[in-house]
Amino acid sequence: MLRISVPAEAASDPYGHAARTHAREIMAAAAGFSFAVYRETRLSLREFEAARMRTAQINGCIICQDFRAARDAEITFSVGGETPERLVTANGPAPDEAFYAAVENWQDSGLFSPRERLAIAFAERFGTDPKGLAADEDFWTGMHEAFSDGEIVDLAHCVAAWVGLGRVAHVLGFDTVCLATNPSGRESA
Repeated sequence: MLRISVPAEAASDPYGHAARTHAREIMAAAAGFSFAVYRETRLSLREFEAARMRTAQINGCIICQDFRAARDAEITFSVGGETPERLVTANGPAPDEAFYAAVENWQDSGLFSPRERLAIAFAERFGTDPKGLAADEDFWTGMHEAFSDGEIVDLAHCVAAWVGLGRVAHVLGFDTVCLATNPSGRESA
């Protein structure tokens, strides 16, 4: 259910309506942040998607859970029909649907590499227990054994974008309305 008023003619794109009529500068900055995450990350596509999917599950964002970077990022981030020079989709092989299905119960799955498992754990704790994450020295030892400082900063900003923007979409009801009007979910991420 939408939590802001959207005229009937904009009902199929409530997020776009909000971007054009409310907090335009903030929404433009949010879109820029989201685009930068997909364009600038150096994480592998599988690490990126593992952390993104776990964040989407925690947030409850339906559109984010349906989004697949390999399938949807180029469409979502194209401007004027032009594909960005670089996207995360160039960072290795795409996950399959079994990968996405296993993310919620990642601790019981053998589908993930050690780095993917750490990325999921990081996203999960960032979204549910940031104070505990910040204080867990054993976890950080493992992170530093697997990731460079630059990759950790990269992952933290990716997860921050997904937590914040995914929660905005879910809390304001954009995800449920977008899904009802566009079941593929490919217009939003």
